[in-house]
Amino acid sequence: MADSVAKLPPPRAGRVQADLLDVVIVGAGPAGLSAALTLGRSRRRVLLLDGGPPRNASVSAGHGLLTRDGMHPADLKAQALADLAPYDVTVCPDGAREVRREPDGAFAVRVGQDWHRTRVLLFATGVRDILPAVPGLRERWGQGVFHCPYCDGWEHEGRALAVYGCGQSAHHLALTVRAWSDRVTLICDGDPALTPEQTRDLRRVGVRIRTEPVRHLRGGPLEDQPVCVTFRGAPPLLVDAVFLAPEQQQGSHLPAALGCQHSDRGRVQVDEQQETSVPGVFAIGDMTGAPQYVVQAAAAGMHAAQVINTRLIHAAVQSLGAAFHKTPDDGAEVTRPPNPTMSSILV
Repeated sequence: MADSVAKLPPPRAGRVQADLLDVVIVGAGPAGLSAALTLGRSRRRVLLLDGGPPRNASVSAGHGLLTRDGMHPADLKAQALADLAPYDVTVCPDGAREVRREPDGAFAVRVGQDWHRTRVLLFATGVRDILPAVPGLRERWGQGVFHCPYCDGWEHEGRALAVYGCGQSAHHLALTVRAWSDRVTLICDGDPALTPEQTRDLRRVGVRIRTEPVRHLRGGPLEDQPVCVTFRGAPPLLVDAVFLAPEQQQGSHLPAALGCQHSDRGRVQVDEQQETSVPGVFAIGDMTGAPQYVVQAAAAGMHAAQVINTRLIHAAVQSLGAAFHKTPDDGAEVTRPPNPTMSSILV
């Protein structure tokens, strides 16, 4: 181990921790927590870097998660962290500051002033919502203004609802939200950017279209009032909730810094095993463009953890001169064989 540590270039700041971890997980949302649980139960040495509250921290309750419907996101996270206690998973409240690939194939992750070495790196850093610059909207995000009707539609079913946005995404969201209520208004805040056919679609199903510029939002559940959308030169609109599909950006710059390829939409690209374009670096959850549901993120975390653990098992078996053998009836390999450049560090 000393030889491996000696290969580290002098860090710009901080100390090098001598222990070589199996996996460092960057991000402690549902995806990262799920991966940590599976890896911990696989007897792997894991460092889980938290780095902050969940993206849905502002909502009163999360929905759609089996046996946990209506649970507050903070309570769900607290329970998930408690579930890790029996295993060799170290939870650090700080986020990763810097990452780099080492000559021997390992990764070094800086947390505070310390560098931690790991065989495998797993990103679960999510995305950030870029909300419209409408006064009063950010303060009501998760409290009267929502992203997902599957998560928050039932609580407002049959009531007056609004969709904020323009163009094709707003057209799709308005038609979707109508499944929870037939009292839907599309607020375009200016040019609707709709095709004539899209406008006809909305009118056919009874969706009203407002194009007046929005001034601000008032009221909402925190004030025990309907959400009041005010316009310039037009009457206000009172609704029970507003839905919108905000623009998003990566929650961390570190995957890009390592050279992980991104899609045209800015999502980290992964293969069917959740591995990025950089061998040994995996990514899961919202950051990959997967459907943005808690249960989906948790499932991706479990899947990536299984792939990583299987990769480590194969490398350890091969280092002893043995191998897993396929029978004639076996199909394709379940997991990709270790990259030759990684074999020594995976053992």
